[in-house]
Amino acid sequence: MKFVSLISSGIDSPVATYLLSKKAEEMILVHADGRPFTDNREIDNFVLIVKHLKKQISCDIKTYIVPHGKTLHSFKQNCDDKFTCVFCKRMLLRYAEKIAMNDEADAIIMGDSLGQVASQTLQNIRTVEQAINLPILRPLIGFDKEDIIKIAKEIGTYDLSILPSDSCSAVPHKPSTKAKLEKILECEEKIDVSELVNHAVNNLEVVPL
Repeated sequence: MKFVSLISSGIDSPVATYLLSKKAEEMILVHADGRPFTDNREIDNFVLIVKHLKKQISCDIKTYIVPHGKTLHSFKQNCDDKFTCVFCKRMLLRYAEKIAMNDEADAIIMGDSLGQVASQTLQNIRTVEQAINLPILRPLIGFDKEDIIKIAKEIGTYDLSILPSDSCSAVPHKPSTKAKLEKILECEEKIDVSELVNHAVNNLEVVPL
């Protein structure tokens, strides 16, 4: 099987990627470059993580970075700020689905852990996943944070995931924990979702490992 894994420079998604790599013939790692809402260190830290993961994973790996800042800017300029994180994840899934179609992948991996942050409540997970049709695999969904950190330390990604960088400034002060699909769809009607997806995927960067 071939999987597309949405992977950040944080703790969770590298662990999710590692766990499901055991079931894959090839992993396509996709990272969203949120600059100017994040900084250059975030990208540098991500590259360190994937280069380390390559040593831990036996299957083939490809790595892409997609520009995500334009998408975040468009949403924040036109839509209700409290839905930013839910919209962000819906767009990440759309990028991943388009890449999966181009690369003939079978499913998408996310590092969600139920209830850990605002975008990972059950209501928001449901609203997020309705953006695409491909299967979404969440190997950490029932894990506590301590469980995830333990695995991250065992595979050597933890110290890389906590390297300093600016947190995403697009995150709203009070993110919605119960975003209804109809409200998100109303927001998305105010922006050109297809154009944003095409811009991101058409301008992706291949990371040499």
